[in-house]
Amino acid sequence: MAVTDEAIEKIKGMIVSGALRPGDRLPKESELAAELGLSRNSLREAVRALSLIRILDVRQGDGTYVTSLDPQLLLEALSFVVDFHRDDTVLEFLAVRRILEPAATAMAASRISVEQLDVLSAQLDALGERPSVEELVACDLEFHRGIVQSSGNSVLCSLLDGLSGPTTRARVWRGLTQEDAVSRTLHEHRAILSALRDGDAEAARAWATVHVASVEQWLRSTL
Repeated sequence: MAVTDEAIEKIKGMIVSGALRPGDRLPKESELAAELGLSRNSLREAVRALSLIRILDVRQGDGTYVTSLDPQLLLEALSFVVDFHRDDTVLEFLAVRRILEPAATAMAASRISVEQLDVLSAQLDALGERPSVEELVACDLEFHRGIVQSSGNSVLCSLLDGLSGPTTRARVWRGLTQEDAVSRTLHEHRAILSALRDGDAEAARAWATVHVASVEQWLRSTL
């Protein structure tokens, strides 16, 4: 194991064991290096690596802290990695979204508030019947994010946020090349919203599946 990897594992071990908890300040570099049996250089590299993936927060002039370890914060790295996808893997990302998003939508059926439903409905109304592709995609992202947040599962919400990069590009491409994409998307959004208002989890799940699958089916035919 490379010395930097060893240093990362040792710091990880301290966090997992509870020796370091969210918000805790790490001991001084010299003290921590001695405690873990590491060189200061390898410890410094490990801290730099762990800060990049939001495990540690290096505050100049103050010290290094364990972050909140909130799922949304930790999963930010996922969206960064996802952006390096190849075109032929977009379908794989959409397949994952087709598994996760209908489940989140069904979970939201019993939790989403009337106020949140009204907000989502107002967003759709504000688009009008002939929005631009960019307006439609922006609304689509906010529409699904609002529903998934209402599922009550922050990990699920963060995972789906991280997957939005390639699927967003697929939706833009679809909107530019498929004539009925805009009207179909608006129809599917309203069907999902109607199922949520009825508290019908299975209908919400079904419409969310149709919504993602229609993008996936179209993209498969064009690649």
